[in-house]
This record gives sequence, structure tokens and C-alpha cells, in this order.
Amino acid sequence: MDETQVSFRSGELTLEGLLANPGGGAPAAVACHPHPMYGGSMHNNVVDAILAAMWQAGYATLRFNFRGVGGSEGEHDDGPGEVDDALAAMSYLLTQPGVRKEGAAMTGYSFGAMVALSAGYERAEIARIVAVALPLAMADARVPAGASKPLLLVSGDRDSYSPVAGLQALASKIGGSARLEIIAGADHFFGGLEAELSRVIAAATAA
Repeated sequence: MDETQVSFRSGELTLEGLLANPGGGAPAAVACHPHPMYGGSMHNNVVDAILAAMWQAGYATLRFNFRGVGGSEGEHDDGPGEVDDALAAMSYLLTQPGVRKEGAAMTGYSFGAMVALSAGYERAEIARIVAVALPLAMADARVPAGASKPLLLVSGDRDSYSPVAGLQALASKIGGSARLEIIAGADHFFGGLEAELSRVIAAATAA
């Protein structure tokens, strides 16, 4: 799908992003990229795979660079500011013509999955969360008590940053709203398995 360069505000900062909007009442999906301190940006193979899946499932999408990345203003904030950025991205996307105000999805990869998880539970208009390679080996996932939004957890069985046992424990703790998908042969970077990743996400998130 064609994407258009856009900019939007997150507090006092201006952030850059790429918008894909098919119109016609498509639901909204924001994609959060991996850790900026390790070279993460919105131009990433796993972010591409997430977007391909969301497009297949009928979503309008906004990928963006967190504060301090690429052409986005500000400095890395190690989480809290990036959650604000993700929520600002969703607010911007939901104002676009032809984008449905209900049924939105917050998605992310690695550090971006942690951000998506935190941001996704904060806003009522966000209906589902997609967290790819949630780095539980690096930080604890913050999930509110009684969380009931559909949550898709996707990881590879060779991913030491996102261990299967930890994901299974998290999904069990959350209960029936959480779905765990493990991709055989994939490590944290999904090299060569992007199409399978897209297929799994699209199948679970068809709008």
C-alpha cells in the first residue's frame, strides 16, 4: 500500500511518520519500532511485516519515528516519552478522513512491543494490541489487572530476548484475551521469515 510522509505533534515535539490510508472506514493501526539506541527506526523489516499484515487485514496504518530518531524532534526517553509518542500517533491517525474511530490496534516490535503494550491499555479506543518479540528478558511487561483487550503475542522459538516460557507465563496470567503464536526457526530479527510473520498476524487480526 502507498504511504505518505506526514508529521504530527507529541506534546512539544514534532514527529515524522508514514501514513497509509485506504479510506472507506478502515480501522486504525499504529506501528512502533525497535529500540532507538540499537539502531531501531520505522524503517525495519519486522515493522514492514507488521504493516503488510495490517494492510491485508484492512487497516489504515501509521508508522513513525520515536522522539530523537530520524527527523523526529527530541531525545530518547527510555519508555515513558515513547508511550506518549505512540498515543499521539494514534490520536493523529484517528483524525484522518476515512479512518474508523473504533476498533484501533496498537502494534510494535521488540522495544516497540513494550511501548505498544503500555500504550494499548491506556486508551479505550484502542481495541487490540499486537506485540512482536516482546523483550521479556530485558524488562517486565506492564499489564493492568483485569486486562481484557485482545492481545496477540508473536515470537520466534529461537529468540533469547523474548523467551517462549516467559510469554507463556504472561499469556496464562492475562487469560483468555491473550493469544500466543510461536514461529519455528525464528530468532529476534525474523530474517527470512517475514512473510510467515505477516501471515500469522494477519490471520489473527482480520478486521
